[in-house]
Amino acid sequence: MGCVIGLDIGTTSTIGILIALPDHVLATASRPVTFSAPQQGWAEENPEEWWQNVCQIVPELLERGGIEGKDVKAIGVTGMLPAVVLLDEAGRLLRPSIQQSDGRCGAEVADLAAELDEAAFVQRTGNGINQQLVAAKLRWIERHEPQVFARIATVFGSYDFINWKLTGKRAVEANWALEAGFTDLATNDLADDLIALAHIPRHAVPPRIAPHEVLGPLSTRAAEEIGLPAGIPVTGGAADHIASGYAAGVIAPGDVLLKFGGSTDILIASDEARPDPRMFLDYHLIPGLFMPNGCMASGGSALNWFANHLASGERAAAEAAGRSLHQHLDTLAEAVPPGADGVQIIPYFLGEKTPIHDPEARAILTGLSLNHEIAHLWRALLEGFGYAFRHHIEVLGDMGHPTTRYLASDGGANSRLWMQICADILQAPIQLLKGHPGSCLGAAWVAAIGAGLRDDWAGVSAFVTKGELVQPNPATAGLYDAGYRRYRAEYEALKAVRT
Repeated sequence: MGCVIGLDIGTTSTIGILIALPDHVLATASRPVTFSAPQQGWAEENPEEWWQNVCQIVPELLERGGIEGKDVKAIGVTGMLPAVVLLDEAGRLLRPSIQQSDGRCGAEVADLAAELDEAAFVQRTGNGINQQLVAAKLRWIERHEPQVFARIATVFGSYDFINWKLTGKRAVEANWALEAGFTDLATNDLADDLIALAHIPRHAVPPRIAPHEVLGPLSTRAAEEIGLPAGIPVTGGAADHIASGYAAGVIAPGDVLLKFGGSTDILIASDEARPDPRMFLDYHLIPGLFMPNGCMASGGSALNWFANHLASGERAAAEAAGRSLHQHLDTLAEAVPPGADGVQIIPYFLGEKTPIHDPEARAILTGLSLNHEIAHLWRALLEGFGYAFRHHIEVLGDMGHPTTRYLASDGGANSRLWMQICADILQAPIQLLKGHPGSCLGAAWVAAIGAGLRDDWAGVSAFVTKGELVQPNPATAGLYDAGYRRYRAEYEALKAVRT
């Protein structure tokens, strides 16, 4: 039997999948991850916890899948991007990881913007000068934690760290290097002068590796820790959002994935790079393609916050009805008309990434009156993220990326109300998916290709089937057009007066 393991080093959990080639999921398993925000705007985790999760997940996958370790022929790892993990000369962690959602380095971003020609930087690196840049995060460490900065010997990402634990070899996957701001698009390789912007030695950034390239065999030490035979090939890995988009079926130019996870993402396949500071640019996992994308700082995290802190009074009613609190709030909001009777929420709860790149942005609630109830607020929150997606699609159109079809994935796609709202705001059908286990599937399939077990990039589609096609309601078009104009105008008005 030819089996492959995919591991997803996610923000809220570590997830593993065991697939039997060519088209069967044998098992999945997960462990929670501890998120830490010791100060406002910070986002940190313990990479050793990721590894301990892997050590528990792999044996569980084998047991649940009913196979032996010798049946595993390849391992692929995906993870959040671009997390920053730092090692010293002895391979010891220097501090907790700095996560992709961390917003502490605003001053350092401003310093870089003052030093560089942003238009030239965007064209060269594919990404703008913003808080995603690893150089900005490292400059923050240089300024605030000089004792840590002085000991940096290796800088890489979340799945790069796990790959090192698995193989003993250090590398940075292509998309980590690209979003870090260290890659020259003209050469598709690391550039010494771009790495120098981080004020670190050139050797601190390991060599670049492609997602399907074999990094090395599973080491004897790691094999003993995770319960597999040594020698299994481990591939370069993949950014989680790119792996998810690929596995969902975003494989032809114009395909779009709306990703409703802890943050909300939008990804489109393209055969051209077209750098633009408003959006992120990544390589597609299929060689020769690109995947421009946007990431909103919040999504499911904002809905969870709302449900737990503002709508907790509805919990008893939800339990009595046999529904989750989110499902109960959806049921209440279904009775509220589109537009939420004038209530509108701009969901910049953690600042905002794309397309405005404003870490100082904050959520805005307008139109509230004494006749409104919790259901109005919930619907307005769902609509706010629909407007955010529309803003991204408008920007993609400006960039020359036409959209041909929309797919939806992750936990939020289970909300039929949210999907209808988004279809109505976009005035486009949204294809729901069945059986999409997430980024770990994309990582597993790429590992199968890299290890020579498969040669069909489109073969991953056998694991995911189509669900309902949510059609837009044309009667809501005018109302949501007006709501979108208000959404854009209110942010700009508040930005102009804030101090």
